[in-house]
Amino acid sequence: MRRLALLIIVALALTACSGATSQPAPDANAPAPTRSIVVAIGGESEEGYDPLLGWGRYGSPLFQSTLLKRDSQLNLVHDLATDVQVSDDGRTWTVTIRPDARFSDGSAVTASDVAFTFLTAAGTAGLAPDLSALEAAEAPDDHTVVFRLRGAQSTFRQRLATIGIVPQTLYGPDYATKPVGSGPYQLVEWQQGQQLIVEANPYYYGGPLDIERITFLFLNEDAAMNAARAGQVDLVVAPRAQVDQTIEGMERQVVPAVEYFGVGFPMVPDDGSATADGYPIGNDVTADPAIRRAIAYAMDRDALVRGVLAGYGAPAFGPAHNTPWHNPAVEFADADPETAAAELAEAGWELVDGVLTKGDLEARLTLLAPAGSALREGLALAVADAVKPLGIQVTVETRTWDDVQRLMHANPVLFGWGSHDPTELYNLFHSSYVGQGWYNAGFYSNPAVDAHLDAALAAPDEAAALAAWQQAQWDGEAGVAQQGDAAWAWLVSVDHVYFRDTCLDLGEPQTGPHGHGWPITANVEQWTWICP
Repeated sequence: MRRLALLIIVALALTACSGATSQPAPDANAPAPTRSIVVAIGGESEEGYDPLLGWGRYGSPLFQSTLLKRDSQLNLVHDLATDVQVSDDGRTWTVTIRPDARFSDGSAVTASDVAFTFLTAAGTAGLAPDLSALEAAEAPDDHTVVFRLRGAQSTFRQRLATIGIVPQTLYGPDYATKPVGSGPYQLVEWQQGQQLIVEANPYYYGGPLDIERITFLFLNEDAAMNAARAGQVDLVVAPRAQVDQTIEGMERQVVPAVEYFGVGFPMVPDDGSATADGYPIGNDVTADPAIRRAIAYAMDRDALVRGVLAGYGAPAFGPAHNTPWHNPAVEFADADPETAAAELAEAGWELVDGVLTKGDLEARLTLLAPAGSALREGLALAVADAVKPLGIQVTVETRTWDDVQRLMHANPVLFGWGSHDPTELYNLFHSSYVGQGWYNAGFYSNPAVDAHLDAALAAPDEAAALAAWQQAQWDGEAGVAQQGDAAWAWLVSVDHVYFRDTCLDLGEPQTGPHGHGWPITANVEQWTWICP
């Protein structure tokens, strides 16, 4: 546990940088609250801490509890709920909630609060997790809520694990900045852009907590690592370029993740079309599947893991690596430029002065890498180097996220994705999501894939949906995978690396989703301080 005096130094420095009015320094000799830690793992929610607006999808929602949660093996287990029953047709879900649950203000959590939460979330289109299948939510008594769906949805159970429950009587316009919930912690103070201070919720049904107070510092990567070296934080995200460093008094914590990086391709030719916002659509080079397959075949994924990831990760060949819905049939032998060259030749591409050409078309591409991510830029540069001998000339450009959003329908992008929820497959590849935000940026469409994805979503439960999720990737004749449409060139899955104080025990961290940082908090209620 780091000393309070050190926290005061950091907090005052942050305040000074913000230009806020200076305040008298607290007594540096004052005793620190027992079981208090300081962490720097990013994760600030600029929109606030309202689960109905999307807060809590990754990592712990801290202030709210969910009906279900995932254990360290990603199994869905009970949290606020004690029982979940589903009708044979998959349309009626009856959930029993624990009778001892209370919000942090001491009021009881009732089934009416649960029904209100889900119905309100269903009305916040595009912000909360998709609840378009929810037709009704009713509370026949204080501890029973009944959800009625418009049709069976295999992923509805996932919603029970991602939507934090809010109190109906306290929910309003300022809830995001003054959250009240039945989760493990309650808000003490949020200084936007600087820090978030939370304390144990005295009414938490999973308590008492060993770590009573947590201060989250919102620092950039370099500042966070410097604070760790100075002994000012107990847990910090390790930037990819610094994962092999040593920090006195801290140990490296490696957490496996379902986070994948790869090249997303524009799938349609450039015919002059544009989105409603005027963003260009289409790329004549990547519209050719031979180009997309050649890029995927040419990559040496083991070398990427050793080099760009410093060994903390693994090769990836699909959008669901290391998940139950991954289809092993999508895997192939990589680092295979011979197969790549054969694909290109068969498709009519020829080398002319070191550049692949096909008629008047040259294989020249701009590969976008979001600025500020050394990982994405490193992977993008590796792609450019790997395909250059084939005659595919790739220029890597780092751009702001705003620029990427404007250009991603017409240029390949080094993207990262990864979720505990197979719905992500639907969002990335179903034709109904063409051009919808960051989803399906390449305008991919295949009726056979749509049919598999629709079948997976409409299955009565997760087990029944599994085969359809896998078939959407590759069914032997069609799919998004390399053998089919090669909609992406997937490259690697990454591990999440942190440094933690040797006295801080994080228990058994949950396999992380996309997003290095906040997901480490998924089991925050289990954290303990093991030193005197």
